[in-house]
Amino acid sequence: MFNIEPFLQPTQAPAMEEEIRDLGPQPLDAVMLRWSLTNHQLVEDSPEQLNHKQIQRAKAGRRLTLKMMMKVARSLNIAIWNRLSKDDKETFVEYLHKDLFNYSKDFNPEKTDPNEEMLQRLFPETDS
Repeated sequence: MFNIEPFLQPTQAPAMEEEIRDLGPQPLDAVMLRWSLTNHQLVEDSPEQLNHKQIQRAKAGRRLTLKMMMKVARSLNIAIWNRLSKDDKETFVEYLHKDLFNYSKDFNPEKTDPNEEMLQRLFPETDS
């Protein structure tokens, strides 16, 4: 009498939007450049297990977990700290993961570097 088609359940869930993984160069890269640090120096000074590939991925903008972002930030701070004089260590302000990765929560692109004065004194820009 009535022509009713049976209700068919979809066999697969709809495809979820793929999360963007490559987010371009990160502020970490600029901070390392300003402090004249290499990937090797971060790995060498890090008390945690950290390798060159992880640093390269962090700088290139490959999305990292919060735990990994914090590990990279700690390693950066230690590498900088090891190169400072006693007086500079007293005024150094540590970088947080939200200062180094533009995809982290509470990232503020307008925030100025808290160590700007020290950077200008330690690494005066040379005019070419």
